[in-house]
Amino acid sequence: QGRGQGRGLGRRYRGGRSQAATPAQPALPGRAQPAPAEPPAAEPADQDDQAPQQTPTERFEEDRDLFHALLSRHDEIHREVENLEDGVRTLTEADDPELAALIKRHVQRMKTRVEDPAPIHMRDPLFRALFQKYEQITMTVEETEKGVRVTERSDDPYVARLIQAHAAVVNLFVQNGHAEVRQNHDVPSPE
Repeated sequence: QGRGQGRGLGRRYRGGRSQAATPAQPALPGRAQPAPAEPPAAEPADQDDQAPQQTPTERFEEDRDLFHALLSRHDEIHREVENLEDGVRTLTEADDPELAALIKRHVQRMKTRVEDPAPIHMRDPLFRALFQKYEQITMTVEETEKGVRVTERSDDPYVARLIQAHAAVVNLFVQNGHAEVRQNHDVPSPE
C-alpha cells in the first residue's frame, strides 16, 4: 500500500473519494436512470508516476532498512568484481528470488542517490569522497535473473580509483555483514 492520498489505489483515487464517483441522483418518475458508474479499477502502482514523493527522512529510512535487510543475509549473496581501466563491472546475485529482488531494489535506489545526488554513510571517508565526485560517475545497471550487473565508470582516473575502492568495500559488506558497516574505509591517495 502506498502512503499518499490514494493509499495504493491508483492515480484516480484522491483522499478517499474517486474522481469518477458522484452522489446518487434521485430517481425521477418516467425517466430512465443511467446505470450506476462502476468505480475505476485500481491501477498497479508505477514507481515513476504514481508513487507519492518521499520526504528525505522516509527515503533515508527505506534505504537504510533495505541495506540492513541485505546485511542480515550477506552470507547468501554472491559477488564478482572486475576492475576496468576506468572503473568497475560487478555482478551481485542471490539464489533466493526474494533476496535477488532486494538486491535489485537496493542498487536502483543507490543509482538514484548518485545521480540526484543524495549522499549516505557520510561518516565514512570513502563514501564522502565518492559522493563529492558524483558528477564524474556514470553508472549502468542491468538486471539479471538473480540480481544485477553494474558498470561504474569515470573519465577521471582518480574517480575511477574511488569507484574501485568502493567496490572492494561492498565486497567486505558482503563478506562481513553488519560488522563491516561500523568500520571507516580509507580513501585512495590522489597519486
